[in-house]
Amino acid sequence: MRDRRRCIDTRLRRGRRLAATLAVSGLLFGTAACGAGSGSARAGDPNTLEVWTRSDPVSAQTYKRVFAAFTKKTGIKIDYQPVMNFDQQLQSRASVKDLPDVMINDAALMGSYQAQGLLKPITPDSIAGHDEITAKSWSSTVGRDGRHYGIPYSRQAMTLFVRKDWREKLGLPQPKTWQDTLALAKAFATRDPDGDGKKDTYGMVVPGSAQNGYVAWWGASYLWQGGAQILQKEGSGYRPAMDSAAAVRTVTWMKNNLFCGDKGVVQPSALTSVTSNTTNFQDGNAGMYLTGPYNISTFDEALGKGKYEVLPAPAGPAGPTVLAEGENIYFGSRTGKAKQEKTLAAFLVSPEGQKLAMTGADQPVVRIPVNSTLDAAKVRDDPRWSVVQKAYEDHSAQFPNAPDFAPIKQDTADALNAIFTYCGSDVRSGLKELNDTLAGDLKDQELLK
Repeated sequence: MRDRRRCIDTRLRRGRRLAATLAVSGLLFGTAACGAGSGSARAGDPNTLEVWTRSDPVSAQTYKRVFAAFTKKTGIKIDYQPVMNFDQQLQSRASVKDLPDVMINDAALMGSYQAQGLLKPITPDSIAGHDEITAKSWSSTVGRDGRHYGIPYSRQAMTLFVRKDWREKLGLPQPKTWQDTLALAKAFATRDPDGDGKKDTYGMVVPGSAQNGYVAWWGASYLWQGGAQILQKEGSGYRPAMDSAAAVRTVTWMKNNLFCGDKGVVQPSALTSVTSNTTNFQDGNAGMYLTGPYNISTFDEALGKGKYEVLPAPAGPAGPTVLAEGENIYFGSRTGKAKQEKTLAAFLVSPEGQKLAMTGADQPVVRIPVNSTLDAAKVRDDPRWSVVQKAYEDHSAQFPNAPDFAPIKQDTADALNAIFTYCGSDVRSGLKELNDTLAGDLKDQELLK
């Protein structure tokens, strides 16, 4: 029965991968040489840039302040469009060969956008202030052909948020290793850290759903800390690496200790949770959360600064590496406003532009500045941000940016979620099946080596 279920799961994953590939192919067909002539055909003021960001109403207010300062400084006007359903709207615009001039969106999407022909290549030297951006940040904008297709705008890295008041009440140290983390999680779950006399607290928060690849996103830090890789770079391509001994050891440890071990180590709904409904930490019933720094303002409001601490991620057998993410500035393919686009990009990565995006009453849209002359903790007058900045600079890795990583992340999440859900599952065979599926993903993109 278990083998039959795994077979069905594998077919479903491969079906989703094929559907994603067909969707991309359809978009490519609809946007062949996207904007071939579209720049000259665009209506409107040539001194106005249409700019899209993936933003909610709160963060959109920050962007409005930044763009207003840019217009005041340069005279170039911004037609700003905060878009929540970004990819669907982008595909709709691509289908009529009318892309936005500038887009600010996830760095992880660059490979997908490049494959679809949506982006204009960029020469870093053509952007004023390019030398104030580190080589590490610039490396995340290199496409499969070796050219740059984005300009770094914001970066971030995972850190561990811990209920300091609970930890100190129980007389336990800050966690430095996986075993420390597990011991602290068990104490939070069993020793009544909130003092209400009930067993109603949990060790850590995990967004472990397969939906939108969440468990692979959250679990990537653990994989790297255990010495595992999802993909291994090989020449001009990649090979899947989730059948390695390190991957088997790491996933086995996660399964046995976090999901199939003592009750309460993670919240009960972990394997069906996504970040939008994983509120146990700010709700006050979970003691740890490995997540991004964008949650700092939320946790400050919900809990108060004094009740929790921001710590470097505890180290696994291979070290403390955590997932790094961020946003890039992208230029729509052949939109015909290269000078204005470069002027905007230069402002956005300048100390002035970065500071504006990091401060103010609204939600910051730059977390760790890509401008190396800035210190996040000093700009915000908040030493917790130095933990985040050091994690990014010294102990982070990011998903490969040249492939379209979306199907790879989704297939990895499907496999991990299944392994963690069925405690009797065989980790080695589950990861072998995943490796075969990832090979198919890479083959679809002509990147398999």
